Amino acid sequence: MQSPTTTTYTTIPISGTDVIFRSFQNLFSFLSLRRPWPEFISNAASFDRPDSLTVAATRIRVNSKFFGVNYGIIITACAAVSLIGDPTTLLAFASVFTMWLVLHVFREDPMVVCGHHVHDHLVTLCLVLITGIAIWKLGFVSNLLIGVAVGVLISVVHEVFRNPQGVYLDESDAASEGLVSISSIE
Repeated sequence: MQSPTTTTYTTIPISGTDVIFRSFQNLFSFLSLRRPWPEFISNAASFDRPDSLTVAATRIRVNSKFFGVNYGIIITACAAVSLIGDPTTLLAFASVFTMWLVLHVFREDPMVVCGHHVHDHLVTLCLVLITGIAIWKLGFVSNLLIGVAVGVLISVVHEVFRNPQGVYLDESDAASEGLVSISSIE
């Protein structure tokens, strides 16, 4: 009788450049989820005042799911515009922001540097330290907070006043409006 063998699975370490390349691919695939800007802006008939706070909260929930990537782009653009007065600060912000996206947010493989596995906690700690040093040395936190606040304000105003009628998050929403038949979903 044969003895059962256990199979162990390990991840294949890849180089740092491959990690960065794949992170950029993940970033671009994430950005491809944005809705077209004409659909985002739509026409004047798509904008009206909500009847109540409940309707406003529903609009915020639906629109944030549907246009979430667009709102992220608006907030990031407002943050960048707030730093445009000082090109050094803008460059530092862009560099730190890109490092966070590539090395933390969109990275899915383990980081290997000079043949050694780098733990995720160490990557996060280094990114926090680099961010703290950049903020401390350049002192752009007040401008950045103003830019982010303006971007959030623009996004919330759009979420509240954009009527989500005709916006379908999934097939069941479309079926409830009679856009597709139930049998085509199943």
